[in-house]
Amino acid sequence: MTRPDPRLSLRLAGEAPDGPGAAFGAFQDEPKQMPSGAVGKKGFLHLGFERRGGRTILADLKSRTPYLAQRVIHCDENLPDLAWLFVITTTGCILQGDRMALEIALGPHARAHVTTQSATKVHSMDANYAQNKQTITLADGAYLEFLPDPLIPHRQARYASRTLITLAPTASLLYGEIVQPGRKHHRPDECFGATVLSLATSAGRPDGRTLFVENLLLEPGRQRMRQTGVMDGFDVFGNVILCTPSDKAERIRDIVGADVDLANGLAYGAGWLPNDAGVIFKVLGRETAAVKAKIREFWQVARKEIVGADIPEPYLWR
Repeated sequence: MTRPDPRLSLRLAGEAPDGPGAAFGAFQDEPKQMPSGAVGKKGFLHLGFERRGGRTILADLKSRTPYLAQRVIHCDENLPDLAWLFVITTTGCILQGDRMALEIALGPHARAHVTTQSATKVHSMDANYAQNKQTITLADGAYLEFLPDPLIPHRQARYASRTLITLAPTASLLYGEIVQPGRKHHRPDECFGATVLSLATSAGRPDGRTLFVENLLLEPGRQRMRQTGVMDGFDVFGNVILCTPSDKAERIRDIVGADVDLANGLAYGAGWLPNDAGVIFKVLGRETAAVKAKIREFWQVARKEIVGADIPEPYLWR
């Protein structure tokens, strides 16, 4: 078995860097177009949810283009008090020099489902890089499903994501991400053609105690993505972090299990997060649809065990 490069591995220890990391040191030049972080390239969105009158409302909203959010909807018949909200980027994509920041805060016993209007497309870059910072804060008894559509890094994309989670011991967070290899059906060099992709997530308690850190650094131009221990024969990577009390986590982990189904191009498994933080669920697939379907299965198990309700039927456009 070939030993993968450690920079391609996931680590559940240490500290998540606040900045983009050393891999972006060579990409500090400014674009010939608008400079990095300029007006229209420095998006900000704050979403503050509170439970009032038996349901969750969006009590606090602040935004700066290209981030945008509209009113919440209560469309989930299985959880009528759950607030659904779609995060919108008015540019429709991520460009070089973009600096995005998303804040999500849930008050005591608030319940929300946050997703995006479409996939996050990171365009090709010949200068600088793009960065997205996400801060998620959950109070006692809060429940958040944060399930954005897939991330699609185009050829020569340079993208860093930093997610900081703070949640009370009685709160639950289902945080999922799907990473596609690029526009693999567009042209051959688009598949794993990004220059650098860095995804870091850290979680802790309100008292400052760190629960875990996960860092994923991919540099396809420098390291082989097809090697055993990295992507091998798969193209799409799904990663779901479920932070929830340990009694619920144990039941969910026992139900989900693990399997490798090469005939259908799918491999998945669930494991424990450190410090009794919950469960981490990973999926590899050849196509996005299969990965999304497997994550839906995990979402169903998690929601049923945590709040006692089923997930909604998939919409036609999703």
